[in-house]
Amino acid sequence: MARTESTMLELGTQAPDFSLPDTNGKQISLANFSEAKGLLVMFMCNHCPYVIHLRDALAAFAKEYQPQGLAVVGINSNDASNYPDDSPEKMAAEVATQGYTFPYLYDESQAVAKAYMAACTPDFFLFDENKKLVYRGQFDDSRPRNDIPVTGVDLRSAVDALLNGDEIEEQQKPSMGCNIKWKPGNEPEYFG
Repeated sequence: MARTESTMLELGTQAPDFSLPDTNGKQISLANFSEAKGLLVMFMCNHCPYVIHLRDALAAFAKEYQPQGLAVVGINSNDASNYPDDSPEKMAAEVATQGYTFPYLYDESQAVAKAYMAACTPDFFLFDENKKLVYRGQFDDSRPRNDIPVTGVDLRSAVDALLNGDEIEEQQKPSMGCNIKWKPGNEPEYFG
């Protein structure tokens, strides 16, 4: 596990399109979220200690905010051949175990992670109703073994502001987690 921070993609960036299979094999694309007040794209996986630390809170966060008009999607871009715990079969089990109410998609080619300049798990990207990036950063200051409670205060503040039509603080702390497990030779230029 290499501890990695978000690349902090430029605010205002248009959400890159995607079409990826969920854990039931259904293709989900950016167009599925066209009516949403906001869209949270989370790059995550099953085995990373940073994601495991937050997964209960992520499930609860989605259940709280989806009824308010926030669309939520999780994307796993890890190399499942070298990290079998992140295989689509294990993703389906994770959805069932955690009770995720959002689509959990598999980015086998890793092209979507590259398009978003995703670097770590978890990596959060919040887009407004026009699919412009308004927040990219951490869930909160909690990390495995730092004894800070998981509250989601940073992401929650951004989502609340978005849904209420308020300004979102531009000073944002990068997320931190395990690096995305790139397939050998597929590492993006921004990695490392």
